[in-house]
Amino acid sequence: MSDTICAVSTAPGTGGIAVIRISGPSALSAVAPLWKGKSLFDVKTHTAHLGDICDPLTGELIDRGVATVFRAPHSYTGQDTVELSVHGSRWIQEELVKQLIRQGARLAEPGEFTRRAFTAGRLDLAQVDAVADLIAARSRAAHRIATSQMKGSFSRRLAGLRHSLVELASLLELELDFSDQEVEFASRQRLRDIARQIHDEIDRLCKSFDRGQAIAEGIPVAIVGDTNAGKSTLLNRLVDNDRAIVSEHRGTTRDTIEETATIGDIMFRFIDTAGIRITDDPVEAMGIERSRQALHRARIILWVIDSTMTDQEITHTFNQIFDGIDFNSKTLIAVANKRDLTRRTIRLPYGEGMLRTIDIAAATGEGIDPLKDEIIRLSGISDDADDITVTNLRHYQALDRARTAISRVISDLDTEEYGVFVAQSLREVIDCLGEITGTVTDTEILATIFSRFCIGK
Repeated sequence: MSDTICAVSTAPGTGGIAVIRISGPSALSAVAPLWKGKSLFDVKTHTAHLGDICDPLTGELIDRGVATVFRAPHSYTGQDTVELSVHGSRWIQEELVKQLIRQGARLAEPGEFTRRAFTAGRLDLAQVDAVADLIAARSRAAHRIATSQMKGSFSRRLAGLRHSLVELASLLELELDFSDQEVEFASRQRLRDIARQIHDEIDRLCKSFDRGQAIAEGIPVAIVGDTNAGKSTLLNRLVDNDRAIVSEHRGTTRDTIEETATIGDIMFRFIDTAGIRITDDPVEAMGIERSRQALHRARIILWVIDSTMTDQEITHTFNQIFDGIDFNSKTLIAVANKRDLTRRTIRLPYGEGMLRTIDIAAATGEGIDPLKDEIIRLSGISDDADDITVTNLRHYQALDRARTAISRVISDLDTEEYGVFVAQSLREVIDCLGEITGTVTDTEILATIFSRFCIGK
């Protein structure tokens, strides 16, 4: 924290604008010899100023840019910070960093600006993780979660849990201290009720992790069906791109093809699969096996049906494709394709988890928009701003350990005698939650978290 650090904060390469960030006790002093304009020592915090940036030895102009000043403690890092906005020439960026190093600054390490923000108490560790998630967000839904967590919604929820835990721990400690006297600070039932409320909230946060991962990485949607049913054409329609080869010949798709697309606010990973059928072709058989693996991974399954097939053929195809598939954690949509060729009423076999049938003509685009709307609806992604969703593996692991420990507390409270082991389990829960926000940390955890950041962040 005593060093002054600098780095290019914009993406590597050439662009219209580049930002060089300088932060530390001597940030203003490091920039001053290069700056030709209004003295940065005299300007107010959070103000921007136009000026020339020159080589302090030769006076040669490096660039004309804007210096934005943030004074301690009201800056991202909690220290004096200057951001130089210049033209995005690589040479300009490299030359400015060299000049700043000559003035006593050093090149920042990965994530060091954000680490200083954490050290200064500007962000807790959950908010630090949210900053990384915000940078990596690839959809509006992922952006919304990261923004909410960066503003402290997740931290406030954890603070509420921690308050309840401290209350429960205090009551238990008092019970232990006065165990030899006829004094009751809280009924056994009240202790159980508090513990169960804490358990239920931690359990809900743990269960949100699968959904959070799906939002962050894209919800997997498998497109399956018989050969030549129109799966590849449907994929191309869903992603608005000719991603898959389309042919009238059966077995054109020999391997799974994966493509991401954002529909509404949500990113989906669409997986076009090889037609599942009995074949003697070893290469096609490998593709079919990968199709089955995609079925098991998917949260939503689009079963593409060739509407020109007979009802008996459709039933046979269903049995062949979905044999051994567990629909408990999946949603199945029957997509009746080629409705431009036939409008006959088709009879579908019963399938557990099947919610509805949507008619489409993938070749013409008919029915694609209603299908997209249904995919969004069945994704289960809520717009509720108060709905906390866990997206970070480190957070989930800490919550899972906390859930195990609070379960032990509940179990022990149901026994005739309870003592120091209950108090110890409660402290374990408090420590697990503290790991998420940084109340309880170690050097290895911090190093792992900040290594994910770029140098300029």
